[in-house]
Amino acid sequence: MLIQKATLHELEPLAELFDLYRLFYKQESNLEGAKQFLKERISNDESVAFIALDGDQPLGFVQLYPSFSSVSMKRSWVLNDLYVKKEARGRGVGEKLMKTAIEFVKDKKAKGLFLETAEDNYNAQRLYEKLGFEKESNYFYYYSI
Repeated sequence: MLIQKATLHELEPLAELFDLYRLFYKQESNLEGAKQFLKERISNDESVAFIALDGDQPLGFVQLYPSFSSVSMKRSWVLNDLYVKKEARGRGVGEKLMKTAIEFVKDKKAKGLFLETAEDNYNAQRLYEKLGFEKESNYFYYYSI
């Protein structure tokens, strides 16, 4: 298995995974929309994605978005997307993708890597905690349109 930073050369397999990820979250399939969205993010340096490949078969991906901390005056990263194909689960793909993301953030000397997950996504929670992530209990998060 190879984990590499996704470029426009990996747009097709990355879009396939991204579409499956969106289906997992109960969105309608839109492969062309996925390609366009990812092409814009990559072309404009608005995100960093890593893709796991077994030969030419895409297994999973992780996507990070840059942010900043005004208090620490440092960049931070938001892990927005992590997905592993059903048939590749249980093989350590998610953990390897996460470790790659963590090393990327460390190499950039960022403040940290932030993520959120669904309350009932127990598999992801176990992985995050295994890798040293701590559940935040000091802040409330709000959302508005």
